[in-house]
Amino acid sequence: MRKLELFAIASLLLVATAANAGWQEQASRFDAQRLSRLDESRAKGLNEAQGAPAADLAAIDSVLHAPAVEASSTAVVGTWRCRTIKLGGITPDVVYGWFRCRISLKGGAPYFEKLTGSQRSSGFLYPEGGGFVYLGASYVTGEQPHRYSGNGAEAGARATPDDQIGLLSLLSDGRARLELPYPLQESTFDVLELKR
Repeated sequence: MRKLELFAIASLLLVATAANAGWQEQASRFDAQRLSRLDESRAKGLNEAQGAPAADLAAIDSVLHAPAVEASSTAVVGTWRCRTIKLGGITPDVVYGWFRCRISLKGGAPYFEKLTGSQRSSGFLYPEGGGFVYLGASYVTGEQPHRYSGNGAEAGARATPDDQIGLLSLLSDGRARLELPYPLQESTFDVLELKR
């Protein structure tokens, strides 16, 4: 019984420590560089998506060109409908259907989760410049959620394929967007559109 209690306390401390540290302390150098190239990734993805159907281009334009507003943890916490839009890479674009996402407080810090669909993701959100930096990991239905590995990528690897870094912005119309520069699989730029 005592071992179980100690394990529970250690787990809570680990979550609280990760939640309270700044994103720069958690992110790998590789991921920090990806985030610093967000504008470049977005522009390249948009350029590669120019041949997309008109309806897709309208959805892309709607989420990427909506103005952002200052966001607090309380403003983003809650249940959202969300869809992933992939730009460039192996196809000009892919606009997925709507799924369920949630932002909750975990260890006192905002925590993002894509809860439905075959491709899922989760990770902490760190306040940054009126929005949030996202450090998370992707996984598929049936797997245990993966954790962001950051500087703990496997020996010799500069990145773990599941690691994600991005920028979450609250939009003036009440939606939010999570931009993921240079994903390690499939596309040049991903954005999740979130709405209540």
